[in-house]
Amino acid sequence: MCILDELNPAQRAAVTHGEGPLLVVAGADTGKTKTLVCRVAFLIDRGVPPDRILLLTFTRRASAEMLARAGRLLGGKQGGGTGKVWGGTFHAVANRLLRIYGRALGLAGDFTVMDQGDSADLMSLIRSELGLAKRKRRFPQKRTLVSIYSRMVNAQEKLSAALERHFPWCADDLDGIREVFERYTQRKRAHNVLDYDDLLHMWNVLAAAPGVGATVADASNTLASIIWNRSPHAWPELAERCVYYQDRNEASYESRRRKAMRADSS
Repeated sequence: MCILDELNPAQRAAVTHGEGPLLVVAGADTGKTKTLVCRVAFLIDRGVPPDRILLLTFTRRASAEMLARAGRLLGGKQGGGTGKVWGGTFHAVANRLLRIYGRALGLAGDFTVMDQGDSADLMSLIRSELGLAKRKRRFPQKRTLVSIYSRMVNAQEKLSAALERHFPWCADDLDGIREVFERYTQRKRAHNVLDYDDLLHMWNVLAAAPGVGATVADASNTLASIIWNRSPHAWPELAERCVYYQDRNEASYESRRRKAMRADSS
């Protein structure tokens, strides 16, 4: 079956797009996933090395399903090909990149990643150690603390601003919350541990790390350059510069924005 056979004109235009950035705006039930799948298959069919393609999705299941569908479209050509594509969630790809290049940030490659449940438990432990759980006035619970911390990191907001805008009922506990977060960060650093928010944040920090630019990017040393040099056919949600906007996370948005700037200037 030809990769392009079942595509409408708009889908075909996205799948066969050549050089330069391309923004695809599409609503529900318009064949977004089919377009992404066909784009991956189209690139591989045209001779693009699979390990030079980056497919970012919002769930692991979506990535696995899309790559499997692209492999079926290829009919086994080039050894299936899709198994070598850099496919996964933003967090998974950040994890891979930090294990390869994280030493530029002083991060050992054998770091451990905490899930949200572990993060909440650590916040709760620190909350208790500081005596905040025994106060007469109720201090924010662990889930709330995790939500505040995540908002700060992903929206790049100061603690005071995050509390004022999104958690006003916690504003009177600013000093205590700050102390919890300071200890939380120290504890993670001491045990070589990252949480999910750290993965996206440090992916961006990696952009400015001394020496990384010379190793994996060009002189501009931007995050886009790091990704671009490894995966020149890279773009969130679609291999090579076709983007599907769905989230409002500032850290993942920033990675997309920088790749757009890099592509536009190359």
